[in-house]
Amino acid sequence: MTRSLIIIPARMQASRLPGKPLVEIGGEPMIVHVWRRAVAANAGDVFVATDDQAIADAVRAAGGQAIMTRADHPSGSDRVYEAACQVGGDDPTDIIVNIQGDLPTLDPALVRACVAPLEHPEIDIATLAAEIDDAGEVIDPHVVKVVATPAGDGATLRALYFTRAAAPAGYGPFLHHIGMYAYRREALARFVSLPTSTLEKRERLEQLRALEAGMKFGVRVVDSVPLGVDTPADLDRARAIFAAQQTAAHAPVGAQG
Repeated sequence: MTRSLIIIPARMQASRLPGKPLVEIGGEPMIVHVWRRAVAANAGDVFVATDDQAIADAVRAAGGQAIMTRADHPSGSDRVYEAACQVGGDDPTDIIVNIQGDLPTLDPALVRACVAPLEHPEIDIATLAAEIDDAGEVIDPHVVKVVATPAGDGATLRALYFTRAAAPAGYGPFLHHIGMYAYRREALARFVSLPTSTLEKRERLEQLRALEAGMKFGVRVVDSVPLGVDTPADLDRARAIFAAQQTAAHAPVGAQG
């Protein structure tokens, strides 16, 4: 059977929210919430990959598995690959799932959805997208769009381009790219060995390196985009979501509100 490894890269250096993995949300560090939701996906073994002992200690204290990695990785993908090599195994059919460590409200079902396009042997890397319903997001350069076309089975799209611009032109839906990836092990090994590409530099989007090298992306469209915590305002939103969930969980049965 194909084996899946879910790896969550985490580092302390974040310009807009220093110490981000360990910020408290609902009484626990954010990285612990992400780890719990990844485990709940029941899609494979889950590891947090970090270069910071405090992050590793927090994950282990919660019962999780942490892998110490080098501090000089240029990207989360490189950190994920080092961790995957430490876990062991060189079967090219292995699947490595890269989940960002700043998604504390992640729906575990999204992890399983991300892996699904790899059922097609021609797909090297799988990822997620959601239809944009806010016109402001279409022109927001912080919202990455994926231009994709149907790939045959109706459930999987093939990515043609990733961009910060409003694309494609003309009438029709726009797709918000969700930065979660499932790689075949050999595809991840190839990806991290590639040099930074021309369009990757121009758009500041790492995934374009793979497209420019001819690697094939499968995209599964889902119903919602998980909240990414990048700023203090995002952190306030996440804390409000958890507070509301805790209030609802402790409300008397039949209570109105």
